[in-house]
Amino acid sequence: MPNHTYILCPGQGAQAVGMGKDIAEAAPGARAVFDAANRVLRFDLAALCFNGPEDRLNQTDISQPALFTAGVASFVAARDAGKVDPETVAAFAGLSLGEYTALHLAGVFGFEDGLRLVAARGRLMQEAAAATPSGMVAVLGAGEAAVQQLCDKSAQGEVLVPANLNAPGQIVVSGSKGACDRVLAAAEAAGFKATALKVAGAFHSPLMQPAADRMAAELEKVPFSAPRAPVYSNVTAQQHEDFGAIKRRLVEQIVSPVQWERTMRTLMANEGARFVELAPGRTLAGLAKRINRRLPIESVGTAESLTQAK
Repeated sequence: MPNHTYILCPGQGAQAVGMGKDIAEAAPGARAVFDAANRVLRFDLAALCFNGPEDRLNQTDISQPALFTAGVASFVAARDAGKVDPETVAAFAGLSLGEYTALHLAGVFGFEDGLRLVAARGRLMQEAAAATPSGMVAVLGAGEAAVQQLCDKSAQGEVLVPANLNAPGQIVVSGSKGACDRVLAAAEAAGFKATALKVAGAFHSPLMQPAADRMAAELEKVPFSAPRAPVYSNVTAQQHEDFGAIKRRLVEQIVSPVQWERTMRTLMANEGARFVELAPGRTLAGLAKRINRRLPIESVGTAESLTQAK
């Protein structure tokens, strides 16, 4: 096993009905994580993850704690199966919501505190989204400069900003509904492919400022510790400087673009490192292939993955 393992934690959009079900059935440690989540949240989160309904699982206030729980459960199962040795983890990185999973696994806060934080984050972002008609649009085939020009052209006095810098030619913009409608047409006219995303609102944009302001108060309720291994910030694409600054970055993260491509390029510079994506799915592996199509990324999101050769 390589001396350097990077753990990647997916964010909102990766959720799917059935997530975590077979891994919880196969691994007692994973099942215990879901049981703990049910107790903390006081409703059956596991049933929603395992059985749906899909429309409820996709709602921000549910998908965020669901993804956090599934990610932690898969890490515990992988650890218990000898698939991941925590001592060899060189760093953690998570996309948007996944940054909370990464911070928990690095020891910054406990599972219950982390679950309460992501539940609050999902609820506050859902409320901010409901307050203003807004959305997100994926623009494919365009670079950062071209996407910024599309935003400048299409905003017309409304909010429209790059929100997720995921990979080369895969950038998501976020903003007011009218601006999103205009950028769809402008992107197609410029020869790019654009798709409106099925999301509650304009995440990682200034329209989320009410959620960011209220999330700051939630974060102050939880004591943070120094991470046992480096965790990468979505805002800076660099390791968090110190645990005292992490809370500020998490507030900024709600209204700032996610610098995922830059984060992955930094991690990929360590040749020979091992990349492991937690449950659910292989969304982050797909983005990584756009940067380096030869990069092997393992998944530990299913029971079968726990028994495959390292």
